[in-house]
Amino acid sequence: MATLSPLLKQATPVLAERGEGAYLYDAEGRRYLDFTAGIGVTSTGHCHPRVVEAAREQAGTLIHGQYTTVMHRPLLRLTEALGEVLPDGLDSLFYLNSGSEAVEAAIRLARHATGRQNIVVFHGSFHGRTMGAAALTTAGTKFRAGIGPLMPGAAVAPFPQAYRYGWDEDEATRFALRELDYVLATTSAPADTAALVVEPVLGEGGYVPAPPAFLEGLRERADRHGILLVMDEVQTGVGRTGRFWGHEHAAVRPDVLITAKGLASGFPLSAIAAPTAVMEKARPGSQGGTYGGNAVACAAALATLEVVRDEGLVANAERQGARLSDGLRKVAADHPVIGDVRGLGLMQASEFTTPDGEPDAATAARAHRAASDRGLLLLTCGAFGNVVRMIPPLIVDGAQVDAALELWAAAVADAV
Repeated sequence: MATLSPLLKQATPVLAERGEGAYLYDAEGRRYLDFTAGIGVTSTGHCHPRVVEAAREQAGTLIHGQYTTVMHRPLLRLTEALGEVLPDGLDSLFYLNSGSEAVEAAIRLARHATGRQNIVVFHGSFHGRTMGAAALTTAGTKFRAGIGPLMPGAAVAPFPQAYRYGWDEDEATRFALRELDYVLATTSAPADTAALVVEPVLGEGGYVPAPPAFLEGLRERADRHGILLVMDEVQTGVGRTGRFWGHEHAAVRPDVLITAKGLASGFPLSAIAAPTAVMEKARPGSQGGTYGGNAVACAAALATLEVVRDEGLVANAERQGARLSDGLRKVAADHPVIGDVRGLGLMQASEFTTPDGEPDAATAARAHRAASDRGLLLLTCGAFGNVVRMIPPLIVDGAQVDAALELWAAAVADAV
């Protein structure tokens, strides 16, 4: 009798039967407020009617047309729609299935386009579990331990995690940029460096937003040294942070952008975007895949983009994210075990620490479980597992945010 791998540990005890909007329901009909959104995937909520109808209609016409064999209209229409929201100049797209695959494709493209090997990433990064992506991932050793040797050519520079260092944001930013210059002087020579790859907000690394000055400093150094700046927008893209793209909180434009998760409301789809002049430097045969750009996933993504636009979900993410952040700070003010609250838009986190400032994963785990018991589904993250994150769908409303905050306050009180 076959069973699931014992390594597939559930973050919550819920056996989901169905989903609707911001809610999941179990077999007994109990309703849960889902502030995980499939790890930021169900951006328009569970089973948004327009996404469901688009997928249903496409599945009855063409389920899959492999895009290096035949072309299909959902892929062409999606490309046109993404062209309306991508940063200026990023006019060429390549589609895959997952964030990890898109990261791998971006690495390959950067190396081909520059003729250089090295990739610089930043401490706390999560870029995926496949071999190349894992070599770029430093959010925790669990993602890369025991599989070496890892892909060569990866160098790591500090990320400006102000709370972790005990500094203000400006000091942390100055430090991180100064240390990046040191990495370029000692570990990865600029002439050998193909790309700087960065998340606008660390995901698995603890939901730490990159200060605008940090991203702007990366842009300046990339320009100075002829390095490509790659934005990993797998989790931050498609409105999650209150801007369509997370990097738009800063005055920067990436050379390559990676998107996935919320792009298709739960259907597997990812993409990389770059200027045609960069994309055409990829070598023949380096881009492809059996399922990338699947017709049903593309139809769902097109419907997702339309819903995000028509329902004003980017502005809603900004508005409800501020409401959520304010409420989390009020809870933290009543419970000193929460040392920091941070995030952008509907990407918010509470970090648990002991009185002497050490990570407190045990209390975070108790709060996380207590929230689930009360009907609020959350996730943990951070290198030490002491950060509880909230990722509601972009359709969440004020009443649902307030309900989540009430449940969270009670869960924290249960845990301490």
